[in-house]
Amino acid sequence: MGYSKWIANHANKHKQIVSKLVAQGYDKMMIIEYFDFENMKKQEYDFCPLYAKNKKCHDIASLNCYLCACPNFRFNDAGIKKIENKTLYSYCNIDSKDGRAGIYGEKIHQDCTNCTIPHHKEYIMKHFDYDWSTIMRQCKLS
Repeated sequence: MGYSKWIANHANKHKQIVSKLVAQGYDKMMIIEYFDFENMKKQEYDFCPLYAKNKKCHDIASLNCYLCACPNFRFNDAGIKKIENKTLYSYCNIDSKDGRAGIYGEKIHQDCTNCTIPHHKEYIMKHFDYDWSTIMRQCKLS
């Protein structure tokens, strides 16, 4: 599955959860709190395949899943540019010191494993929108 398809599928799951919470009277802060990893793995176990394994994508004590993907991630499923004999498909727009370019054969993809920026409540509050797609709109490059 390419990045575009994953983003579209995830946006749909995200929208369903947020719509349900808004209908129940949740405000911005309540929604952000709801997306805490510990709560999500119990309440929304289909949101992330890691929940079934009780595994976090990043090893931090307080992981928030509202921004499962990062607004600083940039991608193009067809490739962004050639670097020597490899194709760059994704990168970090802020060049986070905790991210790296992962080389997988002829492909280069951003590896965000060690970066936790979008999983902290402060960052989520700064970039919050009820529509996750709005936050992520700059990620797909044409």
